[in-house]
Amino acid sequence: MVSSEIKNFGILGWPVGHSLSPQMYKAAFKTAGFPNYNYILLPIHSGKLFFAVEGIKGLEFRGVNVTIPHKSTIMKYLDAIDADAMIIGAVNTVVNDGGMLTGYNTDVVGFLSALAEANFLPEDCHAVILGAGGAARAVLWGLCKRRAEYITIGARNPQKAQALANDFLTYGNVEAFDWLSDEFKEIIQTADILINTTPLGMFPNVDDMPPVDLKILPEGALVYDIIYNPFETKLLRTAKELGYPTLGGLSMLLLQGQEAFRLYTGELPDLKVMQRALEKGLNLK
Repeated sequence: MVSSEIKNFGILGWPVGHSLSPQMYKAAFKTAGFPNYNYILLPIHSGKLFFAVEGIKGLEFRGVNVTIPHKSTIMKYLDAIDADAMIIGAVNTVVNDGGMLTGYNTDVVGFLSALAEANFLPEDCHAVILGAGGAARAVLWGLCKRRAEYITIGARNPQKAQALANDFLTYGNVEAFDWLSDEFKEIIQTADILINTTPLGMFPNVDDMPPVDLKILPEGALVYDIIYNPFETKLLRTAKELGYPTLGGLSMLLLQGQEAFRLYTGELPDLKVMQRALEKGLNLK
């Protein structure tokens, strides 16, 4: 049944011009029978975030996705925060229920769902995370939830990595290192999975990759890059050439979007429709 109801959604961040969320959600809304659901870009400077949140209420937006640099800052302006988002310390989805704004983090759901689709079980594994930013927090919490045995964080800034590890010590066995150190090089030789959460290799800087010697990973270790543009990063291409299984970021993007759609509408979207919209936006087809 097609609904004639009008509802507004958007993605809030700075910048947001590169986002493929409008294509993805518009396609999903239309297929689900919501042709009058609108999804727009909401470029907001940091100093204007409070007014933007008030605008969500005033303009009766049903929900918004949140991206850099507002994922953590927006939390203080919300009425309620989901348990996952609270632990992660970041919100990427806000749902408006009659003026009450609740923040969620669907990245952790997307991350774990993508691993499940790739038939990788985090339980009892040794996971290595590259990076110590906001994306790393969601990945780290997902691994803790699934009881990874040992989690190693490698980052350019070892102090930032250690601070991140300290935040999660009560949830799992987490250690942090400078990713150029000999200790880090030694410890990743037992990794079951290597996950890049940094922007190194993201469009337009497609010739970049984290400074990790993939040849020292154990045979069969999964190399996972959560970047989705380009579809195959230099890190993944290098890993594939060395014979390692790989996983790109498109699945995580789709599956976190699926969860956000469910929070917005109470229904699950057509993932194939969302995927086709993303692939078109990435010029994959």
